Amino acid sequence: MGLFQATAINMSQMVGVGPFITIPVMVVAFGGPQAIIGWIAGALLALVDGLVWAELGASLPGSGGTYVYLREAFQYRSGRLMPFLFVWTAMIFIPLIMSTGVVGLVSYLQFLWPSMTSLQGDFVGVGVVVLVVVLLWRKVESIGKLSVVMWAVMLVAVAALIIASYTHFHAGQAFDWPAHAIQLTHGQFWIGFASGLTIGIYDYLGYNTASYMGAEIKQPGRTMPRAIIFSIVSVMCIYLVMQIGVLGVVNWHDMLDTHSPAFSSVASVVLEKAWGHSVAEVITVLILITAFASVFAGLLGGSRVPYDAARDRVFFKEFGKLHPKHRFPVLGLLTMGVITAAGFLLGRLTNLSTLIDLLTTVMVIVQSLAQVVAVTVLRKRQPNLRRPYKMFLYPAPSILAGVGWLVIYGYADKAAPGIHPIEWSLAWVAAGCLAFLLWSKVERVWPFGPKEIREEYLEEQRQAGAAGAAVAG
Repeated sequence: MGLFQATAINMSQMVGVGPFITIPVMVVAFGGPQAIIGWIAGALLALVDGLVWAELGASLPGSGGTYVYLREAFQYRSGRLMPFLFVWTAMIFIPLIMSTGVVGLVSYLQFLWPSMTSLQGDFVGVGVVVLVVVLLWRKVESIGKLSVVMWAVMLVAVAALIIASYTHFHAGQAFDWPAHAIQLTHGQFWIGFASGLTIGIYDYLGYNTASYMGAEIKQPGRTMPRAIIFSIVSVMCIYLVMQIGVLGVVNWHDMLDTHSPAFSSVASVVLEKAWGHSVAEVITVLILITAFASVFAGLLGGSRVPYDAARDRVFFKEFGKLHPKHRFPVLGLLTMGVITAAGFLLGRLTNLSTLIDLLTTVMVIVQSLAQVVAVTVLRKRQPNLRRPYKMFLYPAPSILAGVGWLVIYGYADKAAPGIHPIEWSLAWVAAGCLAFLLWSKVERVWPFGPKEIREEYLEEQRQAGAAGAAVAG
């Protein structure tokens, strides 16, 4: 893949149902149209964190992503603990991401079904998850075609929303910032900023997709960082145009009412005001298709994470078993399906912002912050590893990324009062450590057996060098 294809793959994963459901959530977090700050801040964090992914992905190419990076970096001191914990936390944050898609689907369905009760919405959401699991209960070979169709449908919905917004745009309304919108000395501003940063980075997730495909990218040292930067900047422009356009049609005060259509299905409201109810219904159907397809693709890919780890003897071997006929990972799919349904119901009991806070705090500890550390650890432990791309201005981007993730994590409890996402994330990681001790005792690996050091990529590099020297000789 070249630069264009890598950028397109990143963008196809970044823009899904997310912006349709988080535009009003961002407004609530900031308390006004200054919510555009959240999109910019999220993009900046994605940019510096993207350089972390670029160095790791270019030097450790192939499938696996974070799982491989943590395995290579932390094996010297803690054996297989870190990759095990990554899979353990992925079992939570991947289905919770899918849960947000189901919450969004039910919210937009209410535009087409205004009389839908809360209980009916709960049944619909759980039913959607069950339907996805049933559809995945087979050998799926058309994920590539599905991704293309989902991307095309999403593009039509995004384009329609943007065009509708700017044909009925009121600049005075879009930029009607309240007095004292930015008070850097006020604690409430920073709580709103941290919430907005969390929502923003959630919407940019996917900027790292090309890093999982390092072995298939031409000149990864040049292509990968550029693909990450181009995709983030492009998507930021799309999000800013969408956010400002929506604010120019729908009064931001209406979005503060979390029970209003302006909050639950803001895109449909914009389209209805601009082009009438019938057109709004058609585009709403496209948004529902996008939401369903994103949950389908997410659970399809997510269920393979524990399977791949189990096959590599870094997770419970039960997750490495395939369906005898259709050859898909049964336990991974069922587990993530159940957690997705539970996360959806939790999101209905609380709100979408709380769900995003919970999944982000779990993700930050063992993926985001651990990868920041992994870059430095690998530079010290494997200095001779071929690095087609070295982080520009190292270590500044990784330090800035670490600070950004710590801001998200540190403010999580204040952003979701009464939910305690920090405590829940720590409890889940602690449970993962206990699970690792149980697993390692059964498997007789460190700390209950010898520590296995496998410098897989260095060894491949040595073998390739030896083969080249033999050919030259």
